Amino acid sequence: MAQSGSVSVLGTECHVFKSHFSVIFLFFLYFLLNLKMIHSSIKNRQRHPYHLVDPSPWPLVSSFGALALTFGLVMYMHGYYGGFTLFVTGFLTILFCMYVWWRDIIREGTFEGQHTIVVQKGLRMGMLLFIVSEIMFFFAFFWAFFDASIKPSAMIGGIWPPSGIDPLSPWGVPLLNTVILLTSGATVTWAHHAIVAGKKKSASIGLFLTIVLAIIFTALQAIEYVEAPFTISDGVYGSTFYMATGFHGFHVFIGTCFLAICLVRLSLNHFTREHHFGFEAAAWYWHFVDVVWLFLFVVVYWWGY
Repeated sequence: MAQSGSVSVLGTECHVFKSHFSVIFLFFLYFLLNLKMIHSSIKNRQRHPYHLVDPSPWPLVSSFGALALTFGLVMYMHGYYGGFTLFVTGFLTILFCMYVWWRDIIREGTFEGQHTIVVQKGLRMGMLLFIVSEIMFFFAFFWAFFDASIKPSAMIGGIWPPSGIDPLSPWGVPLLNTVILLTSGATVTWAHHAIVAGKKKSASIGLFLTIVLAIIFTALQAIEYVEAPFTISDGVYGSTFYMATGFHGFHVFIGTCFLAICLVRLSLNHFTREHHFGFEAAAWYWHFVDVVWLFLFVVVYWWGY
């Protein structure tokens, strides 16, 4: 009797052990079957809200392009052989880097989801600091203009504009360009509000009109340069005029490329009502270009005239 009781208890324990072992074994099989999916989920899950960017060659290549552009431009202005070729090479290098670098950023933010709310805050702060640095850049040109014009030296006749300089009238092409840029600022704001409201067609129209106005502005600026009665070699007036307005024209060109890329992205549905910082950055940059032109018109064209 005792022996049969012990056998019964042993059989019960074996049955419990087999049941537990079966549960553990089934769980282990389930774990093995889903191991790849679990590993992929752990790998792709971002444990913090920040974006650790991958190594990129484009900052270095862009710096070499900018170096070639500036050196080539100076060499061309001083009549050195090969200066224009070096300038074009640097310019094309910068355009290439703009394309590939923006391509990588679009892929990271739109398709990989790397631009979290925290990352977007950092991008906004970076864009604002970049615009502040650009303000300081143009401040140097305004400083040079005021330094030469408020107290003109005897070397330029003691008057401003200097003797022998026939300044451009502010009430012709400059005034028209002012109206064009202010209108473009209104159209880009229209496009921004349309994106926030989810109206893609309206946003596309506003952005397209902004780009058209930017191209018209650049064309009129080029015509003004061709017809101007003075050059960059005509003393301090020519230097400050062409450096200030020329660099502004370059910024208009960069802003136009920025807006054109935003138009393409808008057509590809890259922007949503909540996530469209790429367009916001372009709009901020364009408003900065508008404000700088207003100061140029008032100071260089009107007051200087």
